Amino acid sequence: MTFKSITLASLAAAAVLSFAPATVMADDGVAFNAGLVTDYRYRGISQSRLKPALQGGIDYTAGPFYLGAWGSTIKWLKDFAADASVEIDVYGGYKGEISKELTYDVGFLTYIYPSNSLSPNANTTEVYGALSYGPVTAKYSHSLTNTFGNADSKNSNYLDITATFEVADGWTLAPHIGRQRISGPSAGVGTYTDVSVTLSKDFKGVVPSLALVSTDADKSFYSSPVNGKFLGKTALVLGVKVNF
Repeated sequence: MTFKSITLASLAAAAVLSFAPATVMADDGVAFNAGLVTDYRYRGISQSRLKPALQGGIDYTAGPFYLGAWGSTIKWLKDFAADASVEIDVYGGYKGEISKELTYDVGFLTYIYPSNSLSPNANTTEVYGALSYGPVTAKYSHSLTNTFGNADSKNSNYLDITATFEVADGWTLAPHIGRQRISGPSAGVGTYTDVSVTLSKDFKGVVPSLALVSTDADKSFYSSPVNGKFLGKTALVLGVKVNF
């Protein structure tokens, strides 16, 4: 039984707190980011045993195409004596416009845990598609492999909706709701809903943020075997990200 569950959420939530890799840049070329969070939450579940994490990534954009890689320190695989202490995400995709207000984004994302010995293997690949209308993005992610070490969990999926609103003086508020469905034997205890609200502001490339995160995940399934703490608990998460 494993507890790995937070997607790539939409850029609105991901770029704010490094919950997941950013996949969009304003201009063609290469961009870098680095960050620190008080807890690495992914789809609402802590990947760092409720502890701080270091994160960073690189993105390349050429017209509507993008490629990137992003990494974070983690603790969940160590909790299961599976060795890996780092997550590396590799992703790519294509963005386009249907109309002035309606855009789409399709791509893939592979989560890699170097040297992990979990069985089934924790490495996971998803394909995704998103539609954005104005400030709102709806996204669907579908696993092509077993999902984060859960047995027979191919075809698990994550559906989320995120919005981004400017509230005052450049500060943005990003409410989010997502539904993680785990297929296979873990479907009953592995499936859950997460919600969050993130406040952030870009100070010329330096982005501090504050997020309130919560889930209705099963406490027995999503608790750390090391200290027994519930990894989907309601909490405030602080972060800072630097884009350069």
